[in-house]
Amino acid sequence: MSTRTAIVTGASRGFGRATAIALVKAGVHVIGVARDREQLDAARDEAGAEFTPVAADAADPVTAGRLVDTYRPDILVLNAGAHPLLRPLHKYSWETFSSNWEVDVRHVFNWTREALLAPLDPGSVVVTVSSGAALQGSSIGGSYSGAKATILFMTGFAAEESDREKLGIRFVSAVPGLNAGTALGHAAATAHARREGVSLDRFLQRLDPTLTPERVGQEIAALATGSEFDPGAYRVTADGLTPVD
Repeated sequence: MSTRTAIVTGASRGFGRATAIALVKAGVHVIGVARDREQLDAARDEAGAEFTPVAADAADPVTAGRLVDTYRPDILVLNAGAHPLLRPLHKYSWETFSSNWEVDVRHVFNWTREALLAPLDPGSVVVTVSSGAALQGSSIGGSYSGAKATILFMTGFAAEESDREKLGIRFVSAVPGLNAGTALGHAAATAHARREGVSLDRFLQRLDPTLTPERVGQEIAALATGSEFDPGAYRVTADGLTPVD
């Protein structure tokens, strides 16, 4: 039986699902949180008995508090996020523009707060999943770039609080680049190609085909379970994890 427990948000698809499966393979019992029960059940079928599906809204602060209190995880992987509309700035309303603040940022804030308040046991790890868009921006992503950059800041602030209070909780961020293997990544690649006036195939040639969602999940799992990673942000590439300067 697993001796470690992880909660992974956004675990029904994409990087979250791949990370959950990689953690199970590493001997961790995973609580997978997402709103789509059918996709969660499919993830459980793939991952096996050490994956426990929980159909809930990861951005709800009650969900965060309840699951942290119930499972007392050693690992939190905060991956849940909204799918932006992918259009130029002036074609958003404030409501559509701010969707990533309301989901991505809000859920990281709620879960990070619960990790510090509980607090999680010394040696626990919180991994927040940001994006390469946080480093270079995206003109068609609405608040996506800014939201992912704020997640980097919040993770750093949480690491400072853990150190100040001597909690022994390690806070790190994973920063994967654009990946067409996820629904969001494919939609973003398609939108960028259209905006640049090039074919999708030509745009995809710029991306690393070996950086699959499965590889990203493996690297995030390594970041969560490897004691050699200091607090900070790490680029996720097909070659592994490198600190963000």
